[in-house]
Formats: sequence, C-alpha cells, structure tokens
Amino acid sequence: MSRTFSSLAIANYRLFFVGALISNIGTWMGRVAQDWLVLTDLTPHSSTALGTVTGLQFLPFLLLAPVTGVVADRFPKRRILFITQGLLGVTMGLNAALVLAGTVQLWHVYVLAFLTGCATAFDNPARQAFVSEMVGQDHVANAVGLNSASFNFGRLIGPGVAGLIIAWVGVGPALAVNAVSFGCPIVALALMDVSRLATPPPARGRGRLREGLSYVRHRPDLIMIMFLVFVLGTFGMNFQLSNAVMATQVFHRGPTEYGVLGSIMAIGSLAAALLTARRPHPRLRILLGALAAFAASTFVLSLAPTYAVFAVLLVPVGLSALTAMTTANAIVQLTTTPQMRGRVMGLYMTIFIGGTPVGSPLIGRVGDTLGPRWMILVGSIAVALSLVVVAVYFVRNENLRVSITRSRTGWISVRTGPVADVGQGPEAAR
Repeated sequence: MSRTFSSLAIANYRLFFVGALISNIGTWMGRVAQDWLVLTDLTPHSSTALGTVTGLQFLPFLLLAPVTGVVADRFPKRRILFITQGLLGVTMGLNAALVLAGTVQLWHVYVLAFLTGCATAFDNPARQAFVSEMVGQDHVANAVGLNSASFNFGRLIGPGVAGLIIAWVGVGPALAVNAVSFGCPIVALALMDVSRLATPPPARGRGRLREGLSYVRHRPDLIMIMFLVFVLGTFGMNFQLSNAVMATQVFHRGPTEYGVLGSIMAIGSLAAALLTARRPHPRLRILLGALAAFAASTFVLSLAPTYAVFAVLLVPVGLSALTAMTTANAIVQLTTTPQMRGRVMGLYMTIFIGGTPVGSPLIGRVGDTLGPRWMILVGSIAVALSLVVVAVYFVRNENLRVSITRSRTGWISVRTGPVADVGQGPEAAR
C-alpha cells in the first residue's frame, strides 16, 4: 500500500477512518446549515450572533479543561467515544427537530451549541489519543494526516451539498442528515477488534492533572507549539464565520455560493493532509513555514476584490492552515509518553480550540465594527506576530534542540542540546 495510506492496512483504523469520513461530511453540512440559520433566518445578518454561537460551542473546552484529558487517560478511549458520539447525535437531532417543527429560536441554538461543545470537549482528547492505540507509534504521523484528510474531504463535500439542500428544501433536512451521520462512527467502534488495540495502563491515583501540567511545564518545545496553535486557533481559524459574512455582505451571494467556499477551501486542506500523511516525521521548520505562508495568504485573501478571486485564494489558505495544524498535532503526539498522551492532548486541544470562545465573538464584533475584511486581516496579523515572538525566543535560546528517541518499551525520551528541529529519532534534529 502507498505510504500515504499505510495506516489503512490496519483493520481497526480502517473502520475508524470510514466511520469518521461519513460523519465528517455530515458535520460540515451541519455547520453550514447552522451558520445559515443564524445569519439569515434568526438574525438580520448579525456577525456578533454567529460569533456567539461559535464561541458557545467551544467554551466547554475552557470550562472542562481540568478534566477532559484526565478522563481520556483514566477510562478506555473507545468507551468514551461511544458516549460522546451518541450525545453529539442527540444534540444535532434536537436542533434539526426544532427547525423542522418551525419552533427554533436563537436561544435554542445557543443552548444546543454549548451542549455540543461539552460532548466535543471530552471527545477530542480521547479521539486524538486513541489514534496511537489503533495504529502504533510508527504510524501515528500517517494516521494524523489521514484523519485530517478525512475531516477535509468532509469539508470538500459537505458544504456544497448543504448549500444545495438548503436552497432546495431548507435548513432542517441538512441538520437532520448531520444527526444521522453520527451513527457511522458508533458502528465502526462496535466492529473493532479490541484485542488489537495497544491500550496503555489507565492513569490512577490523585494528582493526575497536576502531573500532566508539570510534564508540559518542563517541555519548552511543547509550550512553544501550544502558543503557536493558540494564536492560530483563536484569531486565524475563524473561516466558518468570516466566509459566511464575506459571502453574504461583501459579495452578496446565496447559500449555494457560501457552501462552495467551504468546499474550495477544503481542496487546499485535503492536499495538505495527504502531503502530511506521506511524511514519516513531522518537522518544526515545516510548522513555522506553514504559519508564515498562512499569514501571507490570509493577508492577500482579505484584499480579494471579487468572489471568484476570494474563492481561489482559499486554496493556499487551506493548504497552509492544515499543514500547520497536522504538523503540530503529530509533533505533540510523537513526543509525548503514552501514559501522558491523553492529558497532554487534552491540554493541546484546550489551548488550540479553547481560545475560540474569546476569538469568535471578538472577530464577529470586528466584522460589525470595522467591516468583514478585517475579520480575516486580524488573524493574519496575529499569526505573523506570534512568529516574531517565536523567532525572538530562538534567538535568546540558541542552544535549544530537542531530539526524540523511542525505547523498546515505546516510551519517548527527550533531551536538549544545540538548536534545530523536532522529529522522531536524533537524525531528525537537523
């Protein structure tokens, strides 16, 4: 099998991938439908209301941060995913039912967005850490890339299909398809061969959260990566909001054209995911280069004069953003010991996504005050400044180098020395 798809040779991961792929298409349909509902049916094109919905959906990542990673390390991750996927299906089903019944109000969407966020806050660290249990340490980088490919294939197909369904029969059916799609990963989890999962011993005893925080505190490489993804997630990755506002207010387009924007952006994201899957080891220089490209491409995107130019520019934006996200994710997973991975990934996802409750309403307010183009420009400037901070950090720590080795037991050993890169194996630090 091609190196790009090598993880698919593993039966458990193949089931997981197929289930997630179908669910991801439904998820992107649901996102577009929810945004269109809030922006056009429940408000007079309010960027602030749309930003509030997005913020409420990610607020639980901050509120539940102390426990989600600990739960992922304490209980079987497969069992956690059974529960969270079921809860997500229920909340999405309630949203669809309210719309189809014609009784939906804005506060309903707010409440359901928050409940969805609660389930997702527990789902994400368990899902991220579950990857290594399915594929083993040698295939983690490839599986992370394929997970992102699945997510972005859903983005490629879902928004366009949602736009068509909304134009033909309305928002409710698009939301209903999303609710039903959560049954696919549940079926995939049920069909897995549990004996083939490399499940680490559960973390027991008190102080598990403090232990995880202490682990990260003594890893300057992880702190630096988490800082970069915080800025990217908080200020840069607000396209669910900015694309909707740009399509409706700047280019005066309808639901089909708005859905197409998400699909076009997914072309670049899908390409980045597949390229990431081909790389055996993630590199810090790839992460930094991708963030620089993101800052440059979003700056140009904010100046796009027409809908067509805006749509085309979303391809390099998606390519650079997804390269940065998958590279950062793979570095963190590969350089974290298995017994700490749930807690570290919980903290990572909290930092990456947890800034959204602040960033989305802020970006929405920027759009209402300064105009839609500034919603994109703010992210470009913030990511560029974060790279300046990291550059200063490297200048002041010229002797920092992180090299990663794996022992026979599968634990990761980290040592520091003179500068360079992050990867798996001493040869990667060049």
